[in-house]
Amino acid sequence: MDTKYSFVKSEIKSKILQGNILPHQKIGSEADLMKEYSVSRHTVRKAIGDLVVEGWIYKKQGAGTFCADRSSALQQQEKRTKNIAVITTYFSDYIFPAIIRGAQSFLSEHGYQVTVFSTNNDHEQERRCLEDVLSQQFDGLIVEPTKSSQPNPNINYYLNIERFGIPYVMIHAYYEELEPIHIVMDDEEGGRQQTAHLIEQGHRHILGFFKNDDIQGKLRTKGFIKAHREAGLTLSPQNIINYSTETMGEIPRQILRERLSGNGERPTAIVCYNDQLAIGLLDVLRERELSIPEDISIVGFDNSFLSIASEVKLTTIVHPQEEMGIQAAKTLHQVIKNKEVPTGEVKIPSITYKPTLKVRSSTRSIEVSPAVK
Repeated sequence: MDTKYSFVKSEIKSKILQGNILPHQKIGSEADLMKEYSVSRHTVRKAIGDLVVEGWIYKKQGAGTFCADRSSALQQQEKRTKNIAVITTYFSDYIFPAIIRGAQSFLSEHGYQVTVFSTNNDHEQERRCLEDVLSQQFDGLIVEPTKSSQPNPNINYYLNIERFGIPYVMIHAYYEELEPIHIVMDDEEGGRQQTAHLIEQGHRHILGFFKNDDIQGKLRTKGFIKAHREAGLTLSPQNIINYSTETMGEIPRQILRERLSGNGERPTAIVCYNDQLAIGLLDVLRERELSIPEDISIVGFDNSFLSIASEVKLTTIVHPQEEMGIQAAKTLHQVIKNKEVPTGEVKIPSITYKPTLKVRSSTRSIEVSPAVK
């Protein structure tokens, strides 16, 4: 458990890193800090003392304590090996190792040292990662946004990263209010292609499972709806199932069990947010002793190693994975080089990958009754 003084120290440091306390701005008096954090004068003095030693604040005799200008200190440092931070939602499973491997391979070849952080798609962990980036004075950042469809409480950290002149590139998604350089998939088109493939095969009762706290899920939902509209089909709202990071382990399986056990029309196909979800839903289909694709078709997204890991080879949308990591690293390198050459700003474009569908054995054509065409 954190001591009281380390808590006070962490809170003051967080305010500096968020840009809520600017360089040379006065920190609250000892009395103010004692009142704000409900601690003793000794605790405040110990926290302040540590921050002074570490270069976060400085004291002026008779005037008080002030925020240090760490950007000017950074500029005075001798040239050193450049350090790049890579922040992803996850780094040890699914497609993320391939993305990280691609970024690391390019950056290492160009003399960068790489440190990888994971947020586990949690805003509080994202905050800690961003504080590390600012504290350790990284030269650049590749970041996958956390819960990108929700309001982000850490925007101040990104604004402070910009104020410190640290270049960054976002992958998979981006925070629209920041308008950053980004490397993403056309997720709406990917969702449309998943669904259109099934509609072309004659499927009319299609369930769509989408993660709703990341913008990718919302865009893929949009593509799911768009494909139905293009085909002139009525889409029941009940056929769109949303889940979150916290509920992804159980909610989709629970709802699929309910739909397969109900008295209504059984779905003939499933569109999945990603391959990882598709593999989880296959377990439910096996429980019900349903054959794929004879009884029900299923489509994934990402063309991950999971898409061919089981006896069911998934039809899925191809994701660039390692190529996306390489491209993000190339783009960041270009931004850094452009920053170092004072010949005028060069506009560096964002990149959107166009999806393609990889057809395997998890989908098949079915006959359509004239009444439902």
